[in-house]
Amino acid sequence: MTTTPKNTATTSAASATGPATAATTSTTSRVSRRGLLGVAGAAAAGAGTYLPQQEAVAASPVLWTRPEGAGMPPVSGPHLQFGADAAREVVVSWQTPVPVRRPRVMLGTPAHGMGTEVTARTTFYRDAKSRQSMYVHHARLSRLRPGTDYVYAAVHDGATPEAGSFRTGPDGRAPFTFTSFGDQGTPTVGKLNGPRPPKITEKLSYLNDNLGSPYANDVTTAVERVAPLFHLINGDLCYANLSEDRLRTWADWFDMTSRSSRFRPWMPAVGNHENELGNGPLGFAAYQAYFSLPGNGGDDETQGLWYAFTVGSVRVVSLANDDVALQDAGNTYVRGYSGGAQRRWLEAELTRARTDRAIDWIVVVMHQVVVSTADHPGNGADLGIRQEWLPLFDEYGVDLVVCGHEHHYERSHPIRGREPNDTMTPTPAATRTDLVDTGEGTVHMVIGGGGTSIPSMDVLFDTPRCNVITGVGDAGANGRRTPVYVTETAPWSAVRDRVNPYGFAAFTVDPGTRPGGPTTMSVTYYAVTGLYGRIEPVDTFTLRRTRSDGEGRR
Repeated sequence: MTTTPKNTATTSAASATGPATAATTSTTSRVSRRGLLGVAGAAAAGAGTYLPQQEAVAASPVLWTRPEGAGMPPVSGPHLQFGADAAREVVVSWQTPVPVRRPRVMLGTPAHGMGTEVTARTTFYRDAKSRQSMYVHHARLSRLRPGTDYVYAAVHDGATPEAGSFRTGPDGRAPFTFTSFGDQGTPTVGKLNGPRPPKITEKLSYLNDNLGSPYANDVTTAVERVAPLFHLINGDLCYANLSEDRLRTWADWFDMTSRSSRFRPWMPAVGNHENELGNGPLGFAAYQAYFSLPGNGGDDETQGLWYAFTVGSVRVVSLANDDVALQDAGNTYVRGYSGGAQRRWLEAELTRARTDRAIDWIVVVMHQVVVSTADHPGNGADLGIRQEWLPLFDEYGVDLVVCGHEHHYERSHPIRGREPNDTMTPTPAATRTDLVDTGEGTVHMVIGGGGTSIPSMDVLFDTPRCNVITGVGDAGANGRRTPVYVTETAPWSAVRDRVNPYGFAAFTVDPGTRPGGPTTMSVTYYAVTGLYGRIEPVDTFTLRRTRSDGEGRR
């Protein structure tokens, strides 16, 4: 293994041997296109549940008037999420620090303007550290037309509308591009360096206490250079659980990412740093309030933590690794919290996807990893995930897994099966790095360079090896259970970037033209190298598999 010049990756061949985030209910009506014209007001309700449904809108309402000293907060952090069917359902969300009256979205097309109003439903959570509440408004746009461009504006009484746009997913097989990275943080400061004085002075200094860096902003901008249909964020969104001011950290993150997420859905996987002490029974109440994600059939506590959605011929499955991971890395140790419900859901979901002749690709997005060649202080791979989920990935032919957790870029050969050892070392099925047949095995990608200030590309083993967490011991000085590691060889290691700390991957799906013929996914990992999202390609390869609509289906 050798280090390559800047902005290239290294390769190695294998060895020869309802709930607070449930779907919202919308009310729609046709309205005049004369403009966006309301008055300020307020509403309140009890903790941790949706506020009562707002009143239905009249046939031709006055939607907005210019705020003149109304005192209401603006529309903050507008962001999009797909529903279970990306061709027909999108959710527009934003947040305010107080209840507001008549949160709603005006929807239309570029050619015809915003002619439909959709009432938003409000949920909120109370942050256990600050004892302050945040109110999140979700407008579910349903019965949309596939493959169509829409424009919208989010507004509540007393606020200026915030506009955005999006494109729905295709109906059936069609080309599109999506992107992915994890572990972002914010570019902003979040903690006073020293005690807070009575009055703010110019001499005050600040620290970033949520592991962010200016590159968190640059990576967001870089995604917009590609302009994907949607983006997968692979956990550890803003690291609010490390912050003195958790609400500000979330607000800073949405202010930054909204430059992209108001134009394309950002679909998250929950990471260990979304686990915030005291925020809900599992610590994920903030995450669950900010996002309205497809349902998983579970109870209120687990809604939004795992889910799936379909885009064209791709089924995307988002998993919550803390349920099965051995590592103790959040504010609270919650391993096993679903009682096996997530695994049962995952198996049922994979069964449906692999028996659906319209689905070719299965893509899993999750946070913690099953492969990593980072030495300490990197996290390493987790045996718990290998035990619980790798057999299912093998059985149902998952094509691609995108992760974060480790703050660098690397990918595996297609893996299937395991070596007969205590760490369940994944077995490579092939060693070609430019063209990979995912019918032979699952490719895992670690894409954790979203902006965190502690990258791990400089602690990769010179010769690929892997530290595997095989258990946990007693609590250490930080109060967490100490991980127990076993180091293994890494025959599955294919490509690593040992130079660039920040970047993201872009995936372009080509559905092919012939039933039962080939379909491909072209992949490029871009290093983000400077201001205004400057990008340089580092690793380019192609995934290939057989379409599911022919006699030769695997």
